[in-house]
This record gives sequence, structure tokens and C-alpha cells, in this order.
Amino acid sequence: MTDTRRRVKVYTLNEDRQWDDRGTGHVSSGYVERLKGMSLLVRAESDGSLLLESKINPNTAYQKQQDTLIVWSEAENYDLALSFQEKAGCDEIWEKICQVQGKDPSVDITQDLVDESEEERFDDMSSPGLELPSCELSRLEEIAELVASSLPSPLRREKLALALENEGYIKKLLELFHVCEDLENIEGLHHLYEIIKGIFLLNRTALFEVMFSEECIMDVIGCLEYDPALSQPRKHREFLTKTAKFKEVIPISDPELKQKIHQTYRVQYIQDMVLPTPSVFEENMLSTLHSFIFFNKVEIVGMLQEDEKFLTDLFAQLTDEATDEEKRQELVNFLKEFCAFSQTLQPQNRDAFFKTLSNMGILPALEVILGMDDTQVRSAATDIFSYLVEYNPSMVREFVMQEAQQNDDVSKKLTEQKITNKDILLINLIIEHMICDTDPELGGAVQLMGLLRTLVDPENMLATANKTEKTEFLGFFYKHCMHVLTAPLLANTTEDKPSKGALRFKRKIIGLKDEFYNRYIMKSFLFEPVVKAFLNNGSRYNLMNSAIIEMFEFIRVEDIKSLTAHVIENYWKALEDVDYVQTFKGLKLRFEQQRERQDNPKLDSMRSILRNHRYRRDARTLEDEEEMWFNTDEDDMEDGEAVVSPSDKTKNDDDIMDPISKFMERKKLKESEEKEVLLKTNLSGRQSPSFKLSLSSGTKTNLTSQSPATNLPGSPGSPGSPGSPGSPGSIPKNTSQTAAITTKGGLVGLVDYPDDDEDDDEDEDKEDALPLSKKAKFES
Repeated sequence: MTDTRRRVKVYTLNEDRQWDDRGTGHVSSGYVERLKGMSLLVRAESDGSLLLESKINPNTAYQKQQDTLIVWSEAENYDLALSFQEKAGCDEIWEKICQVQGKDPSVDITQDLVDESEEERFDDMSSPGLELPSCELSRLEEIAELVASSLPSPLRREKLALALENEGYIKKLLELFHVCEDLENIEGLHHLYEIIKGIFLLNRTALFEVMFSEECIMDVIGCLEYDPALSQPRKHREFLTKTAKFKEVIPISDPELKQKIHQTYRVQYIQDMVLPTPSVFEENMLSTLHSFIFFNKVEIVGMLQEDEKFLTDLFAQLTDEATDEEKRQELVNFLKEFCAFSQTLQPQNRDAFFKTLSNMGILPALEVILGMDDTQVRSAATDIFSYLVEYNPSMVREFVMQEAQQNDDVSKKLTEQKITNKDILLINLIIEHMICDTDPELGGAVQLMGLLRTLVDPENMLATANKTEKTEFLGFFYKHCMHVLTAPLLANTTEDKPSKGALRFKRKIIGLKDEFYNRYIMKSFLFEPVVKAFLNNGSRYNLMNSAIIEMFEFIRVEDIKSLTAHVIENYWKALEDVDYVQTFKGLKLRFEQQRERQDNPKLDSMRSILRNHRYRRDARTLEDEEEMWFNTDEDDMEDGEAVVSPSDKTKNDDDIMDPISKFMERKKLKESEEKEVLLKTNLSGRQSPSFKLSLSSGTKTNLTSQSPATNLPGSPGSPGSPGSPGSPGSIPKNTSQTAAITTKGGLVGLVDYPDDDEDDDEDEDKEDALPLSKKAKFES
């Protein structure tokens, strides 16, 4: 049988002054060669791995707290704690520590917390103990001064704390408190306030255990009501005894658990409401108080978690239809607070906590509660559900999938009996509450939306050798939940026209460029209501008109081939007369280009060879390439040799030029058609973006093109790009002059600017200034 005396939890204090659980194991002490000394060793009970290896340093201050805790610091900002399951085990390890440091095991702290000055050390040697004044009304001022003077010095604080412990001094002070209240001795009460506040700052667990005991805690709170800085005393005791009521929603049979709950509530109240806001100096002196509350909460959660009868009764009453609304609200609020307490636990403990709640049926209980009409109860249930989703979304997914399977089995049986199954899935309840939130601020809807997003997020879904959560859950979601989620969107298109947010939603889906969604759009002909709305809108220039045109323009610019083909094949006749924008004619051109590539695969492969020349590049890159071109030695290139990539030189010239010549013929035919379109557009009074090409063929001519892709440098048919038709080496020798494209900085200007003509003149001057040999090579 495992020895539970040495069973411990290892804690470290994080930057937020909260204790982090590092694991559970068994502690031992022994000599470690690597550390050259006696050390504390903790090995994990799960796999035997080393959780802690800490040398017992002679000068480290170890503190023993609450009979089962040992706390110490290994560095300036690194605090450690061992929480023992049994007091006997804590005593054994404490004796080992005291033995190494040469201390009496009866002490609760082995060293002074900080170094003392030489004068203080001399005082310590000359006065081994601290003698407290007799506890009398006439000496309260003297006692208060002694406490205040001891706080700055760790050594004096230690002496004062030991004196207070050994003489039972705190209970004597609380007896004086009653005398002062009976006599209405305000001065004495002010002194007691300062004394009790100072005792808190001594930061000693042994003193806290006395002050927070059932017989003393209310008197301690009473002393802290008489702050000298206030004209009237506070009424904290009245609030705790009359206003704050402890309700046992489920009777607690364990008196120790009940007392621990009372104590924790009151100590938390002292920390939050009674004690004045501590200074930076005082904050560090209250660390033991924070630890006291933390470990109390851990203990409460553990004791409740182990009480199966309590949890069974809790969930039974939650789901019982006979439970009245007020009682159910109390039960839900208790469960919410219970889950909030669990947030102080570390991952291992929280995992066990939520597994316990899951085994007790928390998710079916929440499903019943969320189906009720009481908004306050539903709100608390939503908070509980958020704790579950945020900590373990996989557990929630597994439940809803099992629930759906059970519902499917029940539905099959009921269908045979011609009965309708009206059960609603938990996740569909969440969706419905999100959609139907009555709060104008949509606070609940936003919270539920975040939870739903977490549940459907593929990034936090598990994948194992036996199953893939992503596939299973998303398949379930599309089958059982998607129709509920999309119902409001589908309701907006009942009259064959998009309204409210439907068009924007569709644009978002198209923006994903996901063929899964594209196939669904095409299969369901979801462009039909959009096209109808566009045509019904007529010539009105409004938000809907712009939004629809922008959506089709996105399809054209991004070259989404499947949607382009679908739109042209099904809606071209309805859209071909729209000529005030070139979007739809551009889509038609894209469609025809796709057909050409399908009909002539060689042409498509040729385009891939030239593809890197068809897009705009950085001006600096083009200038570098031109410089390299101009610097090329004439002897390195034979007359009539085209500049192509090495891989292209292996291809047969006839195989390459044949599709190019055919493409050029079709290109010329398209250019003539585009000129006709341009003429129509100009006559209609609408303008389109234009750019200028300066041709150095005797006289300077400006051409305006409708399509930015026409005659770009590097595209087929552009007269100045190496390696393409019309480049040096492939031009017929009987041509007298070649039109060379001159662009600003190597880029075609996409917009007319007033100073373009001046730049063009400068470029022509630079070209004329080139050496004849270089100019001849460029223009051949």
C-alpha cells in the first residue's frame, strides 16, 4: 500500500501571486552528489519523473504553515510550497530541514527573511527575547507603538510573532476589545485597530489560525471597524451577520466543510473589504494571507468533489420539474460559484473536477436549464457552460454527438409509431439563444457566439489513430445544426431577393475562394436571386448596385474559373447589355480565354513560359534587367538569336511559333472588337481607367486602351520584350522601323498624370543619348 504520509503537491508562486500546481508525488530527503548537500526530492506518482530537486540551504528561510504546508524561496522571485496530505509527513520533512539548519523543530520559521544590520545583530545577541507589556487598557498605546516599531525589522517581527504565539496574547487583546466597546472607549478602540492591523502584517500562519478561528474572527473584524482615519466606525459585523446570509441549497452534513466555507468567506471579506488598501511594502507582507485563502478554496473544492451524495442531490434537484423557480435559481448560482472556485485549481485538479461534474451529468442538466424561460437562470447556466467549453471543448463535442446519435435512434422508433420527436439538441439551444437574444447590447449573444466559435474551431480538435474529431464533429454539425444557424439568412431570401446582411454574407463566402462553397453555390444556382435583384435595381446607382458589381469584379480579378464559367453559361444573356462597366464583358473574356486554353493545351504551356513577363514588377528590377541587357557583349549573341531561357532552347521552334502565330491572329481580332467596345463606351459618356503608351515610331502617338492587359511589356504581341514575338532576333528584316515601348521607370502607367508627357520626353532623350551600338542592339 502506498505511503500517504509523504504524498505531496508541489506549488510555485507565479507573477500574479497565484500558486501554480506542478504535480502530485511523494517527497523524500537525501544527499545529492550533484548539489553537494542534503536535498528535498519529489517524484511524480504517475510516472516516477522528478518534480522537484531542491537543496536544503543552511541560510534559506523555511516556513511551516497550517500543519501541512512548507513554504520557502529559492530565488528573489521564485517561491515554492509543499502541501502534504497528512500532518505526520509534514512533521517528518520539517524535522529533516531543521536538522540540516541546526534549528529546533518546534519553530515555524527557520531563518530571518532578510539580512539584518550589525546593530540589529548585536541587539539580538544582547536581548534573546521580546517581552510584551501586560495586556491592560492603560498600556494599549504602548503595545501599539511596540507593534509599529517592530514592523520595519524582520528580526523584530519574528520576535514579536513568537511572543504573541507563546503568551496567547491575541485572545487577551480581544477581551480588551469587548471592554472598550462596553465602555465606549474610542481611543482604546483606535489603538486596537492599529495593533490588529500590525499583527496581519507580521504575515504568520500560526497567528492567522488563531485570528480566523470560529471564536475570534468576528472580534478581529470588530477591531478593524474602528479606523482612526474615519469619523464613524464601519459596520462590517452587522453586514456579515444580518445582510450576508449563508444558504445551504443542499444540506452539508460535514461540519468541517461547513466551517471551512464560513471561514473562507469571512477571510476573503477581510482581505477585500476590511483591510485598507495595502502599500507596495505591505502587499508583500500579506502574501501568507493570500496563500491562506487559496489553499482553503482548494480544500473546499476537493471536499465537495468527494461528497458524492451532495453532488447527486444537487443535480437531481436541478433537473427535477417539481423544483420551484426560486430554488432552482439558488442551485444554479451555487453551481456557478462552485465552478468559479475551480478556476483557482491547476490543470490536473481542474481536469479531475470537470470529469467529476461530467460523470454526475452536468451537461444534461444544463440542457434542461437552458430550455427554461427564466432569463436569470439561463444566464447563470450560460456562464457554467462557458467554463466547460473553455476548459475542455472536446468533452462538450463528445456529449452533443452522443446525444444526436441517441436522438436519431429514438426518432427511428417514433417514426415507426408515427410520433414526432421534439427533443432539441444542446448545441441547437445555444444557437437559438444566440439568435433570439433580447438584450439591445447583445451581451448574451456575443458570449454564446464566442463559445460556438470555440466548438467549431478545427484548430482545437483532436486527431487520434482511431478517429478524427474534426471529421466527425463537423459532419455532425452540418447535418444537425447548420440549418438552425442559417435559418435567419435563408429567411431573408424568401422573396427571391437578398435583404439585410445576405449579400454581404455571400460575398464573404466567395472571398474564401474555397471550391467546396463554390460547388454548393453553383449546384443551388445561388447567383440567380443576386442577378434578379441587380436587374430589378435598374439604373439606380446605390449601395446594392455597387456591392453586386464589386462581387462579380472580385470573381473576374481573382480569376475564379468555376464561378466565371457558371455565371457566363447561365446569366450572360441577362448581363450582356450592361455596358456602363466592363466587369461582365471582362468575365466573358476570361471565360473565352479558359475555353481557348482547353481547346489548345500547347498555347497554355506557352503562356506558362511567358507568365513571369506578364505581371508588373518592381521598377528597380526592370531597370537592373535593362542595364544587364545593355551591358551584354555583342559577340556573346549571334545575329537573329532570340533571348529565351535555357530550358526553352531545347524545344522545336516550329512547335513554339505555331501556337504563337495563331494566338496573335486571334489577339488582333479581339483588339478590333475591343476598339468597337471602347467607341460605344465613349459615346455613352462613361469613362474607364486608361494608360498611355508612347510609341517612338517617327511621331509620338497616345493610345487609350480599355484593358490593362493589352500590350503590356512581356505579353505576347508587345514589341519590346526579349524572348517574345517582336523582340530582337525574331523581327522580319524587311521591317523599317520598330515601335519600342517607353515607360516611366520600366512600368506601364496605369493612370494618366499631368507630368507623364514630361517624363516621356526625358525617357526619349535618354534613349537618344545611348551609344549607337547599344541603340542598334535594342531596336535592331
